[in-house]
Amino acid sequence: MSNDSTTRPRRGFFGTLWWLIDGSRRLMLNLLFLLIAAVLLFGWLRGGPPKLQNQTVLVLDLRGPLVEQRSGSARDQALQQVKGQANEQVLLRDLIAVLDAAAKDEHIASVLLMLDGFAGAGLPNLREATLAIGRFKAGSQKKVVAWSSHYDQRQYLVASAADEVYMHPMGVLQITGYGRLRNYYLDAFERLGVSANVVRMGKYKNFGEPYFANGPSKETLESDASLYDALWAQYTGAVEKARRLPAGSVAEGIARLPELLAAAGGNAAQVALDAKLLDGLKTSDELRALLIERGAKDEHSGSFRQVGFGDYLARLKTPHGGDAVGVLVAEGDIVDGDAHPGRIGGRSTAELVRKAREDKTIKAIVLRVRSPGGSAFASELVRRELELTRQAGKPVVVSMGDVAASGGYWIAMAADEVIADPATVTGSIGVFGMLPTASGLMDKLSIHTEGHATTWLANAYDPRRPLDPRFASVVQSAIGHTYSDFISKAAAARKTTPEKIDVVAQGRVWTGTQALERGLVDRTGSYRDALDSAAKRAKLEPGYRVRYIERDPGKLIRLMSLLGVDAEMLAPWQAQVDAMAQQATRRAAGPAAALADAALPGWQQDMAWLTDLIEQRLPYTAIVHCLCGAP
Repeated sequence: MSNDSTTRPRRGFFGTLWWLIDGSRRLMLNLLFLLIAAVLLFGWLRGGPPKLQNQTVLVLDLRGPLVEQRSGSARDQALQQVKGQANEQVLLRDLIAVLDAAAKDEHIASVLLMLDGFAGAGLPNLREATLAIGRFKAGSQKKVVAWSSHYDQRQYLVASAADEVYMHPMGVLQITGYGRLRNYYLDAFERLGVSANVVRMGKYKNFGEPYFANGPSKETLESDASLYDALWAQYTGAVEKARRLPAGSVAEGIARLPELLAAAGGNAAQVALDAKLLDGLKTSDELRALLIERGAKDEHSGSFRQVGFGDYLARLKTPHGGDAVGVLVAEGDIVDGDAHPGRIGGRSTAELVRKAREDKTIKAIVLRVRSPGGSAFASELVRRELELTRQAGKPVVVSMGDVAASGGYWIAMAADEVIADPATVTGSIGVFGMLPTASGLMDKLSIHTEGHATTWLANAYDPRRPLDPRFASVVQSAIGHTYSDFISKAAAARKTTPEKIDVVAQGRVWTGTQALERGLVDRTGSYRDALDSAAKRAKLEPGYRVRYIERDPGKLIRLMSLLGVDAEMLAPWQAQVDAMAQQATRRAAGPAAALADAALPGWQQDMAWLTDLIEQRLPYTAIVHCLCGAP
């Protein structure tokens, strides 16, 4: 009797619990169904965009950096939208597509570049933007007007391609030149009892130099001077040509800036106007009045008749079906395993190359590289898949963007043709490794580390103990082998000898023009040149289709896009579906996290490398990274 009375309450409790669980599950599924149905209904009911009227101005309000692909996973981007956080990035391909289409659009009368929020890019990608502006002007005889409240160096290069350049009367035009300062940590590390233990091949391979020196070596100063001077000559030459100024005008203006500014009573905008870098000084309302006068007034808004970047992009039709040139974007650091856009995962990027190779509609591949390098192993995975693609009979053309150095050069070594921008930062054929230890710090803290191991190798590398010389010798041999492999593969790719490659390697970076002179690339040219070359090699007719080979989007976004619903609108819902499937994880802060937050420029990035090496315990890792970026 007592057993029955005890069992019944238990059954009632678990029955109620199951009812709650089952009911919650049904509720979530029903809500999800209603959500999908609502999105489908919205996509079906909404009409297309209204037809553009004549005398419409295409307003390109560029915000964020100019990138090859948006960084972060689809879920990360969607969650940012859900939280109302801006994820402003300008896709280079979108900018080119919009300008090329607008040149042929009879409704578009002109283009207005709004550059206040534009973060720019390196000189090569900025040049791609100016080339697209130039094609728009040449092909349509339509005007391009640029305006900003201020201009920095990158913004101004794009603005200089316009027919007319305006700035707010209180603005400042800043053209400063190229250069950078590094932090050097030797004295600080010695005080802390920390040793970086950098192993490297290549006398110019200066990635680890800040950790074992108090200042730059003569090789670093020589390399930096050669690189920055060459890039600066290209920048000033481009501005002076666009603005029809005498050669040397920009450098002279900077040299005389204190004198010129004093003569203008401290009015920086007037100095820029007098130097003919600007066509006028206008407030935003004066600019609006000018465009209304030249074009047509929109009675609804009271401004000039206009269409925005995003709205115009949404009107463009993407061709489907048929043979195509496949484009693979390799942007960011090269890491082992999988990686989301903004980084190059060795395994995930190799899979994309394989996917393109096996796709019968992809007749040739363009690898668009914008990377300073990273893992040698991951770089080789990508290079090998490209090599197999060529062996399968599909042409491979490499287009180098802002940076294609070290590992970024490694992945470019299996191509039928390598095309660099004249200002691409490339080369850096060298290898290094780091074995950071903190035995001195442990002594200062009176902490001792001891234990038993069956062989000397079991605990050969532990950051809490001094570096075992035998282990340092092992790593040096491994790094040397990777360097030999690097220059041998480069020699085979460039049809020369490892000895000749070694002379121009040694970890040194070059501009695209300098790399061409040393036989490291086939020619200098633009992204479009690379596409045309790939199409020609694949015997595709003019007007060929271009298809970007990317990771599949979420299932919901893919389904809805087939039904004509914008992925942009669906991203928040995709994020919620993904969130129900798995929770986002965030990597714990490493031992250098507190220091990384210090207000010391460059410290966070510098310490991140040491943190990764210590936490991941990757002492054998050969790193092919240039610690460089587009200035």
